[in-house]
Amino acid sequence: MNYTKQPLDYSQIIQQLKSRGLLFHDDAAAENELKIVSYFRIANYLYTFEVPNSNHTFLPNSYFEDALRIYYFDKDLRALIFTAIQSIEIALRSKVIHHVSLKHGAFWFADETLCINRTTFQDNLTQIRKEIKRSKEDFIQNHFEKYDTPDVPPVWKTLEVTSFGILSKLLYNLNDVNIKKKIAREFNLPQHVCLESWIKSIVVLRNCLAHHARVWNRRFSQKPSLSYSLRGNWIDTTNVRPAKLYALLSCLAYLQDNIHPNNDFKVRLKHLLAQYPNINTHAMGFPTNWQNEPLWK
Repeated sequence: MNYTKQPLDYSQIIQQLKSRGLLFHDDAAAENELKIVSYFRIANYLYTFEVPNSNHTFLPNSYFEDALRIYYFDKDLRALIFTAIQSIEIALRSKVIHHVSLKHGAFWFADETLCINRTTFQDNLTQIRKEIKRSKEDFIQNHFEKYDTPDVPPVWKTLEVTSFGILSKLLYNLNDVNIKKKIAREFNLPQHVCLESWIKSIVVLRNCLAHHARVWNRRFSQKPSLSYSLRGNWIDTTNVRPAKLYALLSCLAYLQDNIHPNNDFKVRLKHLLAQYPNINTHAMGFPTNWQNEPLWK
């Protein structure tokens, strides 16, 4: 089937949406929004107002501005989540660098005897070399001006310029379970497999943020394990959907509480939800009375 649709001007897009039943409070203001936020990005938020299984027909009393409001909520939510993930990523780097290098040396990430899967090890090392080569950081440039062997800097330099995804894969592929347990316990988690599950899920969430993708009602393919009994303030996970955002927000809040006990992540999240009272929190996976959970009090 050939794609035959042609590009539309802003006013044509508005008329097409009107023909499908969408209402507008202000056509001129809507056109100005389309000039700074592309239609197809906003379309991600319009889907929730469509009649199910229809050819993009909108439900009665559906307004363009309602979808736009969800877009701006999602934008603010992504900014808040990114700040939390940044703290978690930096803390994880610090702990991995410290504990693993003290036991296995400065170049453990290049030691194949410390890996679980050799293919993953080679893929990780190849990607690490690429990221080091691309890096313009002064400490990387200065290192190679002075040293030429080995062909990679020590872990405390290397892991500062590699991606969160590579960091996650290095941790997962490390075969020293005792070290991984020690790192997990520093996050107040009982098992390294719990930490690995959470970090994998957070990496996927982080990638969505990097591409400015919709997150508020997304169903995530990588789900954090919620089956463990935690020592810190946590949630009742009985009816929590692990593929929805609430599960990930809970993981972020728990980790933040153990990294920065006086953090304001939960306060800012509640404030954001109060700013947008019409947001469907059920679509985000929030259970009823979630604010009464020990984690969120």
